Amino acid sequence: MEQQIDELYQKMPQEERIAQLKSMYMDELFDEQGKLDTAKCKELIPFGIGHFSQFCMQQPREPQDLRDRAIAIQDWLMHNTPNGIPALLHEEVLSGINTLGSTIYPQQIGQAGSFNPELAELKTRQTSTQLRKMGGILALSPMVDVCRTPSFNRLEESYGEDGYLSAVMGTAFVKGLQQGNMKKGVGACSKHYLGYGGGGDADEKEMMEEILLPHETMIRLTGSVAVMPGYHDVHGTRCVANSEILQDILRGYVGFDGMVVSDYTAIDQIPNIETALEKAAAAINAGNDVDFPFGANYQHLQEAIDKGLVKPEVLERAVKNVLRVKFRAGLFDKDAYLYSKEDIKLDTPEERQTAYDIASQSIVLLENNGVLPLKGVKNVLLTGPNANSIWAMCGDYTYPAMSYFWKMLDYKSENPHIVKLLEAMASRKPEGMNVMYSRGCDWTEEIETKFSELGDARAWEYNLLHRKVDAGERTDKAEALRMAQDCDVIVAAVGENVMLCGENRDRQGLRLPGKQEEYVQELINTGKPVVLVMFGGRAQVVSGLAEKCAAVIQAWYPGEEGGNAVADILYGKISPSAKLSVSYPNVEINEPICYNYSAEKDPRVQWPFGYGLSYTTFEYSNLEVTPEVTTKDESFNITFDVKNSGKMAADEVAQIYLSPADGNKNIRPIQLQGFARVSLKPGESKKISVKMYTEQLGYYSHEGQRQWNIKAGQYIIKIGASSQDIRLQQQINLTGEAVNIPLRKYYFSEVKQI
Repeated sequence: MEQQIDELYQKMPQEERIAQLKSMYMDELFDEQGKLDTAKCKELIPFGIGHFSQFCMQQPREPQDLRDRAIAIQDWLMHNTPNGIPALLHEEVLSGINTLGSTIYPQQIGQAGSFNPELAELKTRQTSTQLRKMGGILALSPMVDVCRTPSFNRLEESYGEDGYLSAVMGTAFVKGLQQGNMKKGVGACSKHYLGYGGGGDADEKEMMEEILLPHETMIRLTGSVAVMPGYHDVHGTRCVANSEILQDILRGYVGFDGMVVSDYTAIDQIPNIETALEKAAAAINAGNDVDFPFGANYQHLQEAIDKGLVKPEVLERAVKNVLRVKFRAGLFDKDAYLYSKEDIKLDTPEERQTAYDIASQSIVLLENNGVLPLKGVKNVLLTGPNANSIWAMCGDYTYPAMSYFWKMLDYKSENPHIVKLLEAMASRKPEGMNVMYSRGCDWTEEIETKFSELGDARAWEYNLLHRKVDAGERTDKAEALRMAQDCDVIVAAVGENVMLCGENRDRQGLRLPGKQEEYVQELINTGKPVVLVMFGGRAQVVSGLAEKCAAVIQAWYPGEEGGNAVADILYGKISPSAKLSVSYPNVEINEPICYNYSAEKDPRVQWPFGYGLSYTTFEYSNLEVTPEVTTKDESFNITFDVKNSGKMAADEVAQIYLSPADGNKNIRPIQLQGFARVSLKPGESKKISVKMYTEQLGYYSHEGQRQWNIKAGQYIIKIGASSQDIRLQQQINLTGEAVNIPLRKYYFSEVKQI
């Protein structure tokens, strides 16, 4: 392949080389009837184009239409440009394909709480199969920032605060997306490299051991083909122009040989450089290969080369990195799979089932005084701003949210059908139950979204940000409070919406928006038990309120089947099983927090990482750990039993933590190093067998060279139901000479159920 890349590069005229590093929007090349305008193609892309940006979301289009456009443009490129090089068509696939009609899966912050990488892989396998049919070859997903600042407006896109969990889930995402075969799957892009969302100013050890970990495992274990630098600075230099992270760490240390693509408008935002030409030179010289979304800066590359600002070998590196991805995707094969000719049907029953399964495993039960599940209850009042709204279900980077925010289109489509909580509670209620509804309260009375020039510059428009979502239905608090007098239980659906959380969308704080908290207090004052169901993209501070509620649920943004999943949990058709992927604060926090900073409970945290209640109880027993291990041993074994000691079938997420026993400061006071999701019938017990790799006891250092170290010492293996609920623990002794290796070979424990 490398020989073919070299030969192709030598044949390419300079204009065609530079074109491979640029992107554009496909709509520019089609007329109003949807036909390819070949005159425009000759004018705008005579030497081809490397990429097409977000080709599915520009307008609401059917999948066949998108596929036909892909056919037309690829055919034109292959027959009318110097070397006939096809383009990489890319889209966002965070919660499914960002297009009309595609399945809307739960947001990643919720999915992380499932601790289910198999489902994560299934989701993206379904996604990539559909996207490839339409002509998509690259996805600008997943987002694997290890997010430790609770107020970060994009936390919803992440897998939470833990590097290990983020790495396991992100690697599963890539495995499903690329399908182990880039000629059939879709290329993955890890973002936002490195340390976006609260890690950009972390010390080197935390950066390399934890913040880098998801990117490292995605690249080294599953061959993720692209990396996108963040909008932020690392060590005072903007990521897109930062050779330390793009060359030294990414290429030199991790060994990445794919392509680095800029986040949209990120090159424009490089500070202290005046001209687009100089910005282009700064980015490409530092290791950024491609300029998204439309090559605004890289159109000046030839001038930068002529002026000696960019060396020819730098251009060669960037172009070959793009070509390498295209070769891996099979675009130069005689039977290249550029699109499917079959009838494309999105949102299949299988995809909806996956969306439901993920949602039902993403919803966390935080408190329950016995009111849940709702059994033998005659009258239930459902109320609150998120009770009858799709915005309780759809987070950012879903098609409804993207079209609402960017295009200012009010989403009214039934394609796909998004199940609201009211619909689900009414259709799935037990016989004899009466579900009443009154909205009672709006999300906010005023516009709460704060403006800040961070992220995609296209969002820095007053009219985009200064909007309040219209619920489309009346809000009558007096009516709701009257209805509360006639009910047995109140379900209050509260939280955020598309304008209160997401990229560029900050608000004043993390307590419930608007007057929602005041409204919930009035519901509590009725004396009826209140079940608080929170939707949104991050933890919302409810201290002082949660304690007065009969039950508290965090549902995140659970996708198109979210209403059904929440209803089934409320009614006890399934037991909640999700665990928190973040530390849930009880006060406003605008700085990084993480469970692994201390083994002691942080007083600022209401519910710890890994926490989540069930409708049953579980017993842990019979822990056995290999007591003596040497630094040269590849692995050691852990076994323990988990028993469902209650009366309902349920899943438990057993978590495996590592702590130092000897005051060793080289590893965290407590660190997740494995987990097992176990399905158990009442009274059933299963043995969990864990193969933990000795390298997992190691740590990073940089003394002359970057390396991974495994040193003798005493360690404690802890088995817990959360990071603060350790049920079993046992010490192991690691003996022998220190082992120093450049990079780990093994990252994750291997878990089996017997």
